[in-house]
Amino acid sequence: MYDWNDLKAFLAVAETGSTLSAAQALRVSQTTVARRIAALEEATGLNLFERRQAGYALTPVGEAMMASALAVRDAADRFGDAAGAKSRDAGGTVSLTTMEIFAVTILPPILRDLRAEHPGIHIHLETTDEPRDLASGAADIAIRSTKQPSGGGLVGRRIADNPWTVYCSRDYADRHGIPHTREELATHPFIGGGGYVWEPYQAWLRQHRLEDSVVMQYDTGSGLLAGVRSGMGLTILPAFLADREPDLVRCLPPKTEDTTGLWLLTHERLRHVPRVRLVLDFLAAALTRLARS
Repeated sequence: MYDWNDLKAFLAVAETGSTLSAAQALRVSQTTVARRIAALEEATGLNLFERRQAGYALTPVGEAMMASALAVRDAADRFGDAAGAKSRDAGGTVSLTTMEIFAVTILPPILRDLRAEHPGIHIHLETTDEPRDLASGAADIAIRSTKQPSGGGLVGRRIADNPWTVYCSRDYADRHGIPHTREELATHPFIGGGGYVWEPYQAWLRQHRLEDSVVMQYDTGSGLLAGVRSGMGLTILPAFLADREPDLVRCLPPKTEDTTGLWLLTHERLRHVPRVRLVLDFLAAALTRLARS
């Protein structure tokens, strides 16, 4: 039985007239091409080429075999095209985990567009402020705000910088003004909490002697967002989403040490699974466009 690569060598030599040109087209060595032609002739028991000083010429038998060889190549090309289309339109469930505050702000329109373009994909969205272990299969994809992702076997990309800083609502700013220095913050009420973010947020408040300024505390990041939108006071929010909230105003520029990154991650064993790859690429493109807007 002949090898498909032997048949590709046969077609390349027939179309170019030499093993050297065929080798360049196939990106293999000339010796490999010559060996494959010899193997094909041995397997079929046919003399396919005349070896001439000027190159290889098809024998009458070789010419008769061309139509069948071309039909095999066309069938292989159709198979590859069909496989590619199936990969692009891959269906199935993909589990996505991210912080609640991202899940209720930037993600809904992105996931709506994903659904419209790829109706065979079903997203299971877990909103949690605790990073899930992708290595153990807790989720397929994660969107995280962190300085450096931790966890074995993670692959992905940093989409954008995501500093955290102080915000208030436009209504609050109209009524009470915007604090522009850290000293002025002490004259304004703060909204605390935020689940996973509360520990570093509380440390920041302690550092600036603002713990007593907290007048309300929420358990979740979306609670912080709701509180600041209501005009209750100031809070700490990630700039990637807060700067895109039309009702919010940034009070202070973030410090370098308060800057994290927005990361899109998966585990290395999943990176080439068609449905996961499709969702990763879609999210990366959508989040990158959002970061540049």
